[in-house]
Amino acid sequence: MSAGRVTSRADVAVLGVRHHGPGSARAVRAELGRLRPDLVLVEGPPEADALAGLAPELEPPVALLAHVPGGPGRTARAAFWPFAVFSPEWQALLYAAEAGVPARFCDLPAAHSLAEPADDVPDGRDETGRGEHAPGGRGGSGPGGQGDAGPGGDPVGALARAAGYDDPEHWWEDVVEHRGDTPFAVIAEAMAAVRQGYEPGPGEARREAYMRRTVRAALKEGFRRVAVVCGAWHVPALTGPPPPVAADNALLRGLPKVKAELTWVPWTYGRLAARSGYGAGVTSPGWYHHLFAAPDRPVERWLTDAAATLRDEGIAVSSAHVIESVRLAEGLAALRGRPLAGLGEVTEAARAVLCEGDDLAVELIRRRMVVGDRLGRVSDGTPMVPLQRDLRDQQRRLRLKPEALDRELQLDLRKPLDLGRSQLLHRLRLLGVGWGTPEQSRGKGTFRETWTLRWEPQHDLTLVERAALGTTVAAAAAQHASELAAEGTAALADLTALVEHCLLAHLPEALPGVLAALSAKAALDTDVTRLMAALPAMVRALRYGDVRGTSAEGLAAIVESMLDRIRVGLPVAVTGLDDEAATRLLTHIDAVHTAVALLSPPGPEHGTAPADPPATADAPVPPDGAAPPGRAARPGRAAPRGGAAPLDGAVPVEGAGRAAPAAPADAPVPPDGAASPDGLTQGDRRGRLAQGGDLVSADPAGSGGRVVAGEGRRAGAGALGGDGRERWVATLRGLCDRQDLHGLVEGRLTRILLDDGELDDAADRLSRATSRGQGPARVAAWVEGFLSGGGLLLVHDQRLLGLVDRWLTGLTGEEFTQALPLLRRTFAGFAAPERRAIGERVRASGPGGVRAAPRSGGGDLDERRAAGAVATVLAILGRRHD
Repeated sequence: MSAGRVTSRADVAVLGVRHHGPGSARAVRAELGRLRPDLVLVEGPPEADALAGLAPELEPPVALLAHVPGGPGRTARAAFWPFAVFSPEWQALLYAAEAGVPARFCDLPAAHSLAEPADDVPDGRDETGRGEHAPGGRGGSGPGGQGDAGPGGDPVGALARAAGYDDPEHWWEDVVEHRGDTPFAVIAEAMAAVRQGYEPGPGEARREAYMRRTVRAALKEGFRRVAVVCGAWHVPALTGPPPPVAADNALLRGLPKVKAELTWVPWTYGRLAARSGYGAGVTSPGWYHHLFAAPDRPVERWLTDAAATLRDEGIAVSSAHVIESVRLAEGLAALRGRPLAGLGEVTEAARAVLCEGDDLAVELIRRRMVVGDRLGRVSDGTPMVPLQRDLRDQQRRLRLKPEALDRELQLDLRKPLDLGRSQLLHRLRLLGVGWGTPEQSRGKGTFRETWTLRWEPQHDLTLVERAALGTTVAAAAAQHASELAAEGTAALADLTALVEHCLLAHLPEALPGVLAALSAKAALDTDVTRLMAALPAMVRALRYGDVRGTSAEGLAAIVESMLDRIRVGLPVAVTGLDDEAATRLLTHIDAVHTAVALLSPPGPEHGTAPADPPATADAPVPPDGAAPPGRAARPGRAAPRGGAAPLDGAVPVEGAGRAAPAAPADAPVPPDGAASPDGLTQGDRRGRLAQGGDLVSADPAGSGGRVVAGEGRRAGAGALGGDGRERWVATLRGLCDRQDLHGLVEGRLTRILLDDGELDDAADRLSRATSRGQGPARVAAWVEGFLSGGGLLLVHDQRLLGLVDRWLTGLTGEEFTQALPLLRRTFAGFAAPERRAIGERVRASGPGGVRAAPRSGGGDLDERRAAGAVATVLAILGRRHD
């Protein structure tokens, strides 16, 4: 045996290393090339022996995943052994594959370690509670996990303190990682000194006993030169006088055992970092990768890459910055007596010179380079459960590459490729694989989705856990949804969310069972607030599921039943509310009201409006004034025979059905509050036009409730029929007329009905609510609820602004102090332009305050003149104006 090899046998070399140490990795590769062993033993579970030969086909970081197969709904017990390119064990596996010699693992089998109680499993615990077993150490307490125990629990720390170092990490880097070679003999001698008088615990003793048994078995098979690569802490146990074979066998006799399956899975540097909970990890995997990949001039190359990273983010960094930062790092290393500038020195140099003291720029370097965003890759020949392989195939088919960085993905569901991507991501979320997180789409259409994608190694374990549910992602997601619905323990809100997930994920085979469970749960639930909380998700499922082409037969009936029960129970629910309860209930009322509005069919912007039939050469030309099939009559022409009576001043809008001509210049304008021939009061029509609402003929015989202006609401249309919304509005109208409501609720209901064009006496209601007979607190709550829809109403309605101004100026000092918090909260919710416009209106009114406009004839809106402005706005928005 030559110097530099530490062994108690002439034909066994034990190389003590630091897990994930770049210097150790280079030294192991060089030492194995010199020793030329005929067998390489690596610390790890021996069940993975058959997987060792796949190492050249993999792209690290990767990890060995050992798991105990569990049935549906059971959490699999699992452990990970991560490897990076700078891990000595990984380099040992690569050497064995390239040299054509067998490589085996020599640690305690995973079948035994996974059978132990959770507290005894030899692994580091991560934030999710699943074990992440370090290759060769129980969550080492020293740098890189060299030690399981020892003096003070940190053997390397004891050696560092003896050498005068405060930081064990710096000591190990200076004496091992920054050297050109690794002094294996010195490391073994140091560890033997630290372990003097130390008695290993039961778990560690069993692991080291199994290592010795593996070495004996290899020698018995006839291997003459055996190299063992293990954590430095275990070297004395393998090189010192060995205990009797009977003693080792006694330690290993009767161990609990389970069936364990192993495979390779991708890993990330983020999970390899110690801050992620991996006990034998390193705080700076990106830095160590750099040290391994660039052994020559690592400081210069690192700071050059840091400058390039900053430039990519638009931060100006010159070559002079890089030169000076290199000089500063080397100077700091010399002052501190270090052989080479370490991560601390280069970080301080980058902070002072490259980043000029900017902590955000330093954090960018730390996230991108010190930790890194590298995601490993496994080969097609790697053993996988069918569910994993199906996902891999779909990722290729849909061109979705897993990445360790956050990536935004915009989807257009009208495209088959994007629709398939959306369905896959929704199915994975249903299985608990959060690869994609849906974001609020910036578009208003129902065909747009925005996702943030980020792949985490833990997703592979989740797929293993769900493998018993099905062999494909779709089948497993459908089975999982069916089992959740059949359990009978899910809450109403959970079942409604499950229905929505099934529609978005396109799981028609699971939908009937989920709908049946939802119907049964909704029929027994008597809490109105729970029904109101569940309804919006149901409506979204009904509306957007239909947009995706997913059949949801029976869902409309459930929605209608829930809405009817909400209508019946709401009058009782609004009685006797305090401030907090009123605020909570209003949240539900607003959500239900928005959901009811979604029940109308989607407009042209959603791509579902019927297109005009294509013109043909022999198509007859309609007479002047008549509309072609599917197109409204043009303004200025007579309406088709048998059509609705024209509404004076109506503005034709895309999707409006049938439009009437604008009123002539000399047409009389009815007084505000009086009904026009179309059945609408002037105030009602003005409010609808200002709010962008619809003008609907009140003559059922003439128009059948068709929309004349606007493209949103269509009476008689919608998933539940026209009476669904009408019944809901009638319920709100009945509540609004009650005198025992909380002020916040009454004010908000008034605003909802006003915005929908269902009230023409809002000013009178505001006047009554702010009268002297009301307390200031109730009045302030009423005003808060009324104005919670936005401040534009006060900007455009002088009468309402005058009433609010008159109420405020009439308060006493004490009353104003009581109302001020609510008013401040209300006006703080307005947009800055709205607050500014209100202030300008009040300032322009002079010392006498804003004068309420009288409700008399000659309204302040000339609808004939407004028609031109509306047409211009529609042209800007890209809407068609016939």
